[in-house]
Amino acid sequence: MENVIRPIIVAGGAVVLTLAVGWVVDKALRRVDARHPETPLWDLLRRCRLPLQLVLLAALLRGSYEAAHVGRRHTAAIGQALTLVLIGACAWLVVRVAVAVVEATYSRYAASTHDPARVRRVRTQVTLIQRVVSAIVGVVAVAAMLLTFPAMRTIGTSMLASAGVIGVVAGVAAQSTLSNLFAGLQIAFGDVVRIGDVVVVEGEWGKVEEITLTYLVVNTWDERRITMPVSYFTSKPFENWSRGNPRMTGTVFFHLDHATPIDLMRERLHEVLKDCEQWDGRAWGLVVTDTTPSTIQVRALATAKDSDDIWNVRCIIREQLIEWLRREHPYALPRINTAPAPGLAEAPDRKQAAPSSEDMGPGPGNIS
Repeated sequence: MENVIRPIIVAGGAVVLTLAVGWVVDKALRRVDARHPETPLWDLLRRCRLPLQLVLLAALLRGSYEAAHVGRRHTAAIGQALTLVLIGACAWLVVRVAVAVVEATYSRYAASTHDPARVRRVRTQVTLIQRVVSAIVGVVAVAAMLLTFPAMRTIGTSMLASAGVIGVVAGVAAQSTLSNLFAGLQIAFGDVVRIGDVVVVEGEWGKVEEITLTYLVVNTWDERRITMPVSYFTSKPFENWSRGNPRMTGTVFFHLDHATPIDLMRERLHEVLKDCEQWDGRAWGLVVTDTTPSTIQVRALATAKDSDDIWNVRCIIREQLIEWLRREHPYALPRINTAPAPGLAEAPDRKQAAPSSEDMGPGPGNIS
C-alpha cells in the first residue's frame, strides 16, 4: 500500500505546489500590470506562466522522484527523462522571457517615435534578434541534453580534438547557408531593407512581410508571396521605395494626335488633381516629351506622399484625362491617316471641337 500512496503524495504535492506558485506569480504580474499600464512588459511576462510551471514541476519531480520509490529498476531512466524535460522547459522559459523583454522595449519605442522608417528599422532588428536568441538557446539546450548521456560525453571529447577540421568542412559544405545567415545580420543592422518597406525585385512590386536569418518574404500587390534568400538583397540591385522619404513622383504617358489641345489638357489635369485626395500638392505638370510621324507623347506628372497613393493618383489621371479627351476632344485621340495633312488654313482650331463627319466629307481619307 505504501508503494502506491508514496508516489501519489510526491507527484500530487509537486503538481499542487506548481499550480499554487503559478497562480501567485500570475496574480502578482496582473497587479503590477494594472499599476503600470504604460509598460507592456508585465502583461507579456504573463505568457511565461506555462513554461515556468513546467520548469518548477520538472525540478520538483527531479529532486523527489527517488523518495517516491517508483520503478527502482528504472531509476536512472526516469531521472534522465526528467532531466531532459527540465532542460527543455528552461530553454522554453528563457526564450519566452527574452521575447517579452524585447517586445516590451519595441512597443515603448514605437509609441514614443513618430518616424515610421525608424520604427520599421527597429522592428526588423528586433525580429532578427529574437530569432538569433531562439536559435542560440535551442542549440545550447540540445547540446546540454546530449551531454547528459555518458556515451555522448566521450564522443564530445573526441570531437573537440578535431573541431578545426570539422569546422572547415562544415563551412565549405554550408557556404550558401552561412552567406544567407551573415546577409540576414547585415540587413538587420545595416538598414538595407526593413519590414514594411515597399520594394521592387525582379520586376515584382510588393511589401516586405517577413525577414528571417536565411530568407525574406515579399507580399506582392496581388497577394502573392515571393520568398527570396536574404543574400539577394546584399548582392544585387533592387528598388526600395520606402528608404529615406516615402514621397514619390508618378508619371502617366499618353500617345495622342498632333492636334491635341495641350493647354486645355494641362488645365484639365490641374482640375483633376485638385479633386484628388491622394495628391499631396507638391508638384504637377504636363508636357510633350516626344513626337512621331503619327502621334505625340504627352507626359502628365503628379506627386503623392507614398507609393500606394501615387498608384491611385496615376490611375485617376489616366482615367479622367482619357474620358475628357473622348468626350470633349475626340480628334485628339490617335488616328490612322490615309490622306495628306490639310494646310494651315484648313486645320481645325485646337480650341474647337473636332469637325463633324459632314464637314470632313465622306472621302476615304478620314478613316479613324
